[in-house]
Amino acid sequence: MPELPEVETTVNGLKKEILGRKIEDVWTDVEKMVKNPCTFNAFKKELIGRKIIKVWRRAKNILIDLSRGKTMLVHQKMTGHFLLGNWIFREGNWTPKTKNSLLADPANRFLHLIFWLDNGKMLALSDLRKFAKVELWDKSVLLDSEKFKSLGPEPLDKAFTFEKFKECVGKKKSKIKKVLMDQEVLAGVGNIYSDEILWRAEVHPLKEVPRLKESELEKIYLMLIKTLKESINLKGESISDFRTVTGEKGSFDILRKVYRREGERCFRCGSILKRIKLGSRSSYFCPKCQKI
Repeated sequence: MPELPEVETTVNGLKKEILGRKIEDVWTDVEKMVKNPCTFNAFKKELIGRKIIKVWRRAKNILIDLSRGKTMLVHQKMTGHFLLGNWIFREGNWTPKTKNSLLADPANRFLHLIFWLDNGKMLALSDLRKFAKVELWDKSVLLDSEKFKSLGPEPLDKAFTFEKFKECVGKKKSKIKKVLMDQEVLAGVGNIYSDEILWRAEVHPLKEVPRLKESELEKIYLMLIKTLKESINLKGESISDFRTVTGEKGSFDILRKVYRREGERCFRCGSILKRIKLGSRSSYFCPKCQKI
């Protein structure tokens, strides 16, 4: 699932291309992707003619502010990613008009939602598993909704100091990895980056928060900020289906030290990395570097 760096990478790419553009048409072959309004036809009718005013991120959500007070919320879920380009419908499939990464990478071929823009470009959502969620809101209602207000602070905000981190995390009694992934505690961190952050901080994913020393909390905080910023600079992690809006892979993989590396040797101490289950999710760690 795309996490904060991947969503931020998408938002940065969209900002360069779609601001000020008007939506002229909308198509889908998976109407269930649109959760609000309740029908795709109503969604399409509301969108056509609206101008794109702003593109921003909150947690793992892409927010596209439109003229006349509407906001489109997109959660890419497991395998979704936005693409910008031009396609033609040929023999039951959307095919890019030019031979580039949109065509070369199989992850970019699952187009299930397309917006036509007034500059001739198309904004498409590719989603292999068709789990992505799209909603159209009155912006004021969205910002005041419980689901939005319950999200935790953004870790890359300037106001998110170590003291704020301690305040958010320190009152929890659960395992540190679970706390880092809790979107009501901290916005945007998921399975990949929680593993990478904890490996860098040398903290076991199952260690209970009350047992963490001040020095360990501080190291987790520093690695949290450093890891997220590095990944954004590298345009995210593409070990799975995520691609940039131009259809290319992100490059964080050059820094990935532990996630999905079960059975390989630790980059720091040479021990064999292990995988354990935390709830329904896998956690990867070094049993020597990350003591519980």
